[in-house]
Amino acid sequence: MNRYGLLILPATNRVYARSAVDLTRAELEIFGRSALEGRIGELGTATVGGASYVTFTGDGLTERDLAVLGNLSAGYALFEFVGELLRPVEWSRLDRYDDDLLTIQKYPGKTNEQFTKLLLNVTLLASNWAGELTSRRFRVLDPLCGRGTTLNQALMYGFDASGMDRDQKDVEAYRAFITTWLKQKRLKHRVLESGPVRREGKVVGRRVRIELAPTREEHKAGNLQLLDVVNADTTRAGEFFRPETFDLIVADAPYGVQHGSRTAQHGLTRDPLALLADAAPVWARLLRPGGALGISWNTHVADRDAAAEALTAAGLTVVNAEPYLALRHRVDQSIMRDILVARRPT
Repeated sequence: MNRYGLLILPATNRVYARSAVDLTRAELEIFGRSALEGRIGELGTATVGGASYVTFTGDGLTERDLAVLGNLSAGYALFEFVGELLRPVEWSRLDRYDDDLLTIQKYPGKTNEQFTKLLLNVTLLASNWAGELTSRRFRVLDPLCGRGTTLNQALMYGFDASGMDRDQKDVEAYRAFITTWLKQKRLKHRVLESGPVRREGKVVGRRVRIELAPTREEHKAGNLQLLDVVNADTTRAGEFFRPETFDLIVADAPYGVQHGSRTAQHGLTRDPLALLADAAPVWARLLRPGGALGISWNTHVADRDAAAEALTAAGLTVVNAEPYLALRHRVDQSIMRDILVARRPT
């Protein structure tokens, strides 16, 4: 049985960095149970040369296994213990674009990109297609997309990314960013749609749809990703997207501190439960059977059991496996963040 040490990616957010070891252990256990068929064991920590490592044993890890592990949200480098020495282990990531797609945007309230990747990972690993992380083009919806951090992570993985947000300024800011970024990187892309959506003579929302590819060769071969972002209330998602068309739905709910949540029925509220009650049934209908929904929220304004009840009422099955219960962590003095993941039954 080989023993490995995972060096954690330095986090710019010092509070998140203090939670990184525990979150990485939970994420690694989820990877092991779902995508690696139990070939990860004996999780621990070690300090070597003054650096902290998350350690684990691996039974016959293959090149494919290492390609899966390369996408750990906080994974910086992997080593194998050889006596008292560390031997670097080659691994690969799904990343298809330059990392400034994720890091260049700076604005108040932006979700830490390491956490965004963690949220997407654990949601994907709860779906029926966990073992296809490195081979399937997942279709992802962020129904509370803001300025697109989750959308950019989905694009980085090579997935199709769709988003909704009722804040026109955020959607416009994201449209301006992504179109400028694509031009500056000289990436082949085509804007399929950009502007108001009209029905029966009335504007019902705004939409931007872009086809893109990481290389000219893939673009020429028709290996295109789709980015589709709608400016409208999330409870109206069914008006813009067909039922059962998304593999994953991933959302970082408003924390009720700087930003409240708003729905057509309840108006502006600091309580994400009102948002879940209105939106979860709509989101659930958009998921394919076997797909998964993952949502993060501030437990200071809504407890886990109440949030789970809202997802259950929408016909989803909440995942309560042990590692999924170890994802709660402090963001700042007023925010204790947790992740809740649920599947749509097949």
